[in-house]
Amino acid sequence: MWGNGDVGMWRKVRLFFFSISPLLPISTSLYLQPRIIAIVFLGFSSGLPLALTASTLGVWLKEASVSLTSIGLFALVATPYALKFLWSPLIDGAPFPVLSKLLGRRRGWLIATQLALMLSIVWLGLADPTVNPWITAAVALLVAICSASQDIVIDAYRVEILKPEQQGAGAASIVLGYRLGMIISTAGALYLASHVSWLATYGIMAALVSIGMITVLLSGEPESPPSLTLPRKRERGIRLWLRQHVIAPFADFMQRPHWLAILLFILLYKLGDAFMGVMTNPFLLDIGFSKEQIATIVKLYGVIATIVGSFIGGAMVFRLGTVRTLWICGIAHGLTNLMFVLQARAGADSGLLALSITLENMSGGMGTAAFVAFMSGLTHARFTATQYALLSSLAAFGRTWLSTPAGWFAERLGWQEFFLLSAALAIPGLLTLWWLTGRLKRPAIA
Repeated sequence: MWGNGDVGMWRKVRLFFFSISPLLPISTSLYLQPRIIAIVFLGFSSGLPLALTASTLGVWLKEASVSLTSIGLFALVATPYALKFLWSPLIDGAPFPVLSKLLGRRRGWLIATQLALMLSIVWLGLADPTVNPWITAAVALLVAICSASQDIVIDAYRVEILKPEQQGAGAASIVLGYRLGMIISTAGALYLASHVSWLATYGIMAALVSIGMITVLLSGEPESPPSLTLPRKRERGIRLWLRQHVIAPFADFMQRPHWLAILLFILLYKLGDAFMGVMTNPFLLDIGFSKEQIATIVKLYGVIATIVGSFIGGAMVFRLGTVRTLWICGIAHGLTNLMFVLQARAGADSGLLALSITLENMSGGMGTAAFVAFMSGLTHARFTATQYALLSSLAAFGRTWLSTPAGWFAERLGWQEFFLLSAALAIPGLLTLWWLTGRLKRPAIA
């Protein structure tokens, strides 16, 4: 049971939610538009496969008595998500046979990747890790490739189907759908697996991909961008295709003013968040929280706060513009990281943790919506899939690789100083944004 102090903290959490209620009328009209609703269902289809090759698969492997070393190596099957920009030019530049002719370029690729994803998930369910875990790993890698390919098309479709002022709402909607998909493929899949076989569980998960397929079939095709004109008319075949769809997207982006500073901003904006996120669970265990408390407060309420924050962030982008929202959310998220300094001093105070997680995850969700809208506005209509895949891969690189020293700093600094450092790591991204502010002239992102 929580004490009086904990109850007081929960009152503060409720007061915070009431304070953002003026944004609700904006959000209601913004998020009930048919295209925004469609993005939620596509986000669900995007988020569903990830855990099926990660945490959920890990439980199955453990039950199959696969060694911990081998289970750890299975993390490598997520590599396609970081490398998806390598084959995104193919999706941007080539129609999928038959389906693109029937449904359009984007919808044809979406149906193709979703069909492939469904089949590969069923195949993964048919694999038996007790017989040969490496075959299971190979099929899991195939699922990840199909999932990453679907993500390329969904991101491009979202950017192209929405107007510039809808991009923030679209980012929030994709976050909502993605989180719901992950909940189903983690908690939902584990619940199923406790009552039916793993094959049946993965079969049901594969069937749920059809939600995305139905959404695609009920939605329209984005307008096709104008054809790319190139001066070298004598080029033919593969050289021409490579020049149009591999070289041209990168050359186009590099012609943008301040493109290096933009890439630096994308690399750094979420650095403090990623740095702290790696150590949050070890920190909470270290100061005395139980796994059950972490699951309830951090995972459950944290997800809810992230979703609510993403919707607030989308409404802010619509009302204030992307760059101003990035400023507000970047500062707010850096400051909310300081809540964990108080947590380190207070110890295992559940009420304070609830408030800290609410503020930190909500500001993080707000920032994510603005950040995704920012990257969406940077893409050229002719190269949406390639350029967005490149930008999102760069952001993932920053979150993954630049946060790897977090444990080393935590061990040497102690928790209070570590969280001060995490908050300070928001400054490089904000300084880059300060330099870019006033220089970003495109209406879609300014």
